[in-house]
Amino acid sequence: MTASSNPIERSFELAAERCEDLTPLVYRRLFEAHPEARAMFRTEGSELVKGSMLALTVDAILDFAGQRTGHFRLIASEASSHDAYGTPRELFVAFFGIIAQTVREIIGPDWSGEIDAAWQELLGEIGGLVAAQ
Repeated sequence: MTASSNPIERSFELAAERCEDLTPLVYRRLFEAHPEARAMFRTEGSELVKGSMLALTVDAILDFAGQRTGHFRLIASEASSHDAYGTPRELFVAFFGIIAQTVREIIGPDWSGEIDAAWQELLGEIGGLVAAQ
């Protein structure tokens, strides 16, 4: 398999080589940074919801950072859906940063300046997209 030239994709590729499942790491970090988020997940069956939510978010991130074929539209759509759940927009946007922080921790020294710049730009664009809704 050829490594991606897209820094966001590459960061996920590197993370996938080192970590089988980002889900528990992402949610542990989310709940540490935003304890109020824990109450938004029901106790029973929430692991499947968390895994599915993270997978859809990663797909949207990869599309937003890449070809923008349509999956990235899920970000705006889900921002509106999460409004209905009572999720503050700041928390919704913070989830993307939590993912970036988790990937950064996993790939450690392979987190390059190029990857960091790409993530910072992406997070800014996502924040702008959500704010414009």
